[in-house]
Amino acid sequence: MPVLSLGGMRFQQSWSDLPAEQITDASQTNLLRTLQRAVDHGFHHVETARHYGSSERQLGWALPDISDPHRILQSKVPPRDDPKEFEDLLSLTFERLGRDRLELLAIHGINQPRHLDLALRSGGCLEVVRRWQKDGRIGHVGFSTHGPVDLIATACDSGAFDYVNLHWYYIRQDNSPALDAARRQDMGVFIISPTDKGGHLHSPSDRLIELCAPLHPIVFNDLFCLRDPRVHTISVGASCPSDLDRHLEAVQRLPDAAELIGPVHARLQAAALSSLGAHWLSSWQVGLPSWQQTPGEINLPVLLWLHNLLEAWDLEQYARTRYRLLGQGGHWFPGANADPLDADVSEQDLRSVLGTSPWRDRIPSLLRRLRDRLAGEPQRRLISV
Repeated sequence: MPVLSLGGMRFQQSWSDLPAEQITDASQTNLLRTLQRAVDHGFHHVETARHYGSSERQLGWALPDISDPHRILQSKVPPRDDPKEFEDLLSLTFERLGRDRLELLAIHGINQPRHLDLALRSGGCLEVVRRWQKDGRIGHVGFSTHGPVDLIATACDSGAFDYVNLHWYYIRQDNSPALDAARRQDMGVFIISPTDKGGHLHSPSDRLIELCAPLHPIVFNDLFCLRDPRVHTISVGASCPSDLDRHLEAVQRLPDAAELIGPVHARLQAAALSSLGAHWLSSWQVGLPSWQQTPGEINLPVLLWLHNLLEAWDLEQYARTRYRLLGQGGHWFPGANADPLDADVSEQDLRSVLGTSPWRDRIPSLLRRLRDRLAGEPQRRLISV
């Protein structure tokens, strides 16, 4: 498994599974050039998903034209209540990709306990996968997840999976216990979207550029992920060939990762300390209820995390996108933003669930400021499965 994987979430033409005749020559040529450059630089692992719009179809057309004897191909199929429906989706994935075998197949989106149950229960989705494995059509099976860390650890501890696709990068390290769980099971660890979900590092703030210098923020984040022995590969969701450049730079610098990361980490931490204060940084998570336990399902842990990113490193574009996705992301990004405060949720209602928070008196006004800065047209999630 190479340390960089080519993710197929951004090089496709559309987020709809377009009919073949609607795929343009320009779009397919861009995908071919991206795949060719990736292969030339050792991106032997290519991954996509059933619900990445036209990605599977276009990738399936491209694979025969760009050979790679070391290719490791992965797709992802979401669990379903009806195993036959899951198998139909699996069959469609193979048809779109034009393959008789996939080296890797992930159950896509184990974000809630019921999703894990759909996979593991008797007669469930994994039994379908095991049958396909027995027939030689699937190599290893894993799962992808945007779920809470305890659920990810439970899925890893089940012993049913060979690898996991999950979020973990510099600005979000709360899934570290899940990395430990995966390591205990000798599972492969694939980091999802480190550039986009890792802070919109393709368009970083001036403040972040300054703090990460002389490294580009993409290079810093890649090095941070790849120097961790629990991580095996990170996704490069390239929309065009040049999107590979920064990540290739990171690989070149990987032997010097420790000495390169240290000074940048120190500056980032100093900026956070200066902007937010030691007391806030050590205690902001204390006493926060989950979004399910909060009036209006306001996702306080995520909102206060976005506040920290804004104040410390000026990640406004990223924070705005994530703020507006709250309430629209379903089980992929659950809970609501601060918009219900003072409308459907009173300050008294909010304070009633913040009894053990040392910041009980400050949080309502902080949420109002965050709302004033970030609110706007809701951000829709690109896919829904």
